[in-house]
Amino acid sequence: MGSKKSNKEIEAGKSLSSSISPCSGQQITLVIPAYNEAESLSEMMPGLGNLIKNNDCRIIIVDDGSTDNTPDVLSGYQHEGAIRVVKHKINRGYGGALKSGLKLADTEFVVTMDADGQHQYTDIEKLCGFMIENDADMVIGSRCSSSTSSTYRRIGKWVIRTLTKILVPNSICDMNSGFKMYRTKLVQRYLHLCPDSMAFSDVIVLVFINRHHLVLEFPIKTASRTTGKSTISTYTALDTLFEILNMIMLFNPMRIFLPIALLSILLGIVWGLPILFLGRGVSVGSMLAIVTGLIFMFLGLVSEQLSKLRLQSIDTTNSSDTTPQVTDQTS
Repeated sequence: MGSKKSNKEIEAGKSLSSSISPCSGQQITLVIPAYNEAESLSEMMPGLGNLIKNNDCRIIIVDDGSTDNTPDVLSGYQHEGAIRVVKHKINRGYGGALKSGLKLADTEFVVTMDADGQHQYTDIEKLCGFMIENDADMVIGSRCSSSTSSTYRRIGKWVIRTLTKILVPNSICDMNSGFKMYRTKLVQRYLHLCPDSMAFSDVIVLVFINRHHLVLEFPIKTASRTTGKSTISTYTALDTLFEILNMIMLFNPMRIFLPIALLSILLGIVWGLPILFLGRGVSVGSMLAIVTGLIFMFLGLVSEQLSKLRLQSIDTTNSSDTTPQVTDQTS
């Protein structure tokens, strides 16, 4: 999980840029979701070919119902031995595309990378070496030191990150990075808890942290998008906030209900005491606020019990099915 030592560990990770021996001999699956990224993929595919030649790497590209020439660009690689192309008939969303690819991974480690050409292949080996040396369960390619986002997007990320840290204490800087490395069996275990939208990137990190897995960051450099158009919008940010709240309701609902309950009760007391001391009786508004707080407290306790039952069910299912059932979603 994100620990207080993360900054020190990130600095340690920098030294791996020239030494990636811990990763040698490890099979890795690279999952790339693609939606209307024909231009970017045309530039990426030669590099993927070199990546396969120089490393023991398998590649899964998920065409998420693209309406441009993405299917034509990928058609020439469908029969490549180490490259697998999965096609969705309709657009399922960024998270939905990642799920399709991650379910099909069968190596010990799996990496997710965006198809917009902003990430560098050389960082895959660096993340792998850092992950093995620190025995991490997830390593996030952190862009905090070299962000190419606009001011508007950086403000949105700051709001989401601040709210998330209040609800789920953590030291992660760049949760929504699309460049991540996982232990395959772990990420497959939690896919059903994650949304099909862009919020997948944030939610999967919070799931790992809440389930007490070691999540670390490794600094990477990203290039600016030169082709295509980003689909991230204000709606994406609002959807991410909603999905984070939804996830908190599953793992720790009292983080939401308790502050609301205490605030309502405190407001009722502060409002009602002066009126009571003046001998004007009990304020109806004050009592309403206190009762509302008690109702939220009760709802929080009930939600907490339901959350424990749900998590117990999830743990039981995972323990009885340690090898996820994978179906070919090429359609």
